[in-house]
Amino acid sequence: MTVYFIGAGPGAPDLITVRGLRLVERCPVCLYAGSLVPEQIVEAAPEDALVMDTAPMHLDYIIAEIQKAHAKGQDVARVHSGDPAIYGATAEQMRRLDKLDIPYEVVPGVPAFAGVAAKLKTELTLPEIAQTVIITRTGMKASSMPEHETLEILGQSRATLAIHLSIRNLDYIRRTLEPYYGADCPVVIAYRATWPDELYIKTTLAGMKEEVRANKITRTALIMVGKVLGDVEFRDSDLYNPDYAHVLRNKGKKKAAV
Repeated sequence: MTVYFIGAGPGAPDLITVRGLRLVERCPVCLYAGSLVPEQIVEAAPEDALVMDTAPMHLDYIIAEIQKAHAKGQDVARVHSGDPAIYGATAEQMRRLDKLDIPYEVVPGVPAFAGVAAKLKTELTLPEIAQTVIITRTGMKASSMPEHETLEILGQSRATLAIHLSIRNLDYIRRTLEPYYGADCPVVIAYRATWPDELYIKTTLAGMKEEVRANKITRTALIMVGKVLGDVEFRDSDLYNPDYAHVLRNKGKKKAAV
């Protein structure tokens, strides 16, 4: 018996990995985050599978269901949105399973920021513009941020930011980032990225709050900040530069077309 922590991806049901979907299709128990995992993925579970939405369940309840499956020798598909490694609250579940000596594996998924970049047809790391992507959030009702990871510190990097769980904290985000990014810095508000009702608002730090209010967005949104999100000039990378040599290509040599 094994518990599989499966990343379902950002929303579109066909963005789950092949490995993840095959596990859902064969596991007799499926525990999923109902508000964030597409129904089509859960519908792939076996016809006689026990399928439970964990959104209204607390941790003890979830672990109790896993223990029941363990006692019966039944594999469990524990389906989370995005990638289980990012804001998935998976570590606390794994810690419980370690103590109970219940085996588990992790199946990665497409994170929200990658889904947004794909939809926008945007590369988040452009030569000499930004070579770093920071995935973060701001402190609100959930656990507080470590003092060395606040936007006051992270903003100094001027890197591309993917800010989760913060759509109600736009005043703080603007006030904190403007000194480093500028009021006109490009911002994308991604609401329910890759879902059928997805919405992408292209705006700026100065204008984002008004746009969010006009579109009545109050949750399930990712805030992307950075120059790469705008119309920015950048040079070609050296990866395909004929004058740049690396271990797989000699300087100045071109591979013949096939």
